[in-house]
Amino acid sequence: MADIVAPEVRSRMMSRIRGRDTRAEVTLRKGLFARGFRYRVNDKRLPGSPDIVFPKWGAVIFVHGCYWHRHPGCPKAYMPKSRVDFWQAKFDENIRRDQRNIRNLLQTGWRVAVVWECAVIPELQPQSLDAIAAFLTSDVKYVELPREATEK
Repeated sequence: MADIVAPEVRSRMMSRIRGRDTRAEVTLRKGLFARGFRYRVNDKRLPGSPDIVFPKWGAVIFVHGCYWHRHPGCPKAYMPKSRVDFWQAKFDENIRRDQRNIRNLLQTGWRVAVVWECAVIPELQPQSLDAIAAFLTSDVKYVELPREATEK
């Protein structure tokens, strides 16, 4: 199936997809701030420039978009119908980079949480915030939210 817009238009559209301050990130940050957690945003000194960094707790959070980071079992992680080889290679590299960044953070003593976009959007559920707060105040090294989609 051919793209319905010109390559220049598609390029412009894709360039406007934000890599920071997404709706999911902002929603999560507001919820955590309301619960008294203070943080830094996109600390470039750390591997992968985590979305939310909690120096006091030695923890970081990556807020992954289900589409771009390929959330297993999530309907938002569909495969485009055109240029499948290109997209598969791009998604595979995103997954490898995510794994590498998480591994590097864990090796340097940081605790890591991955929060999937679908756990936050359309609405941040209190149980999701509870789970994140529990992670931050615990000794758990790694957690992924929501667990339901990844455990299927």
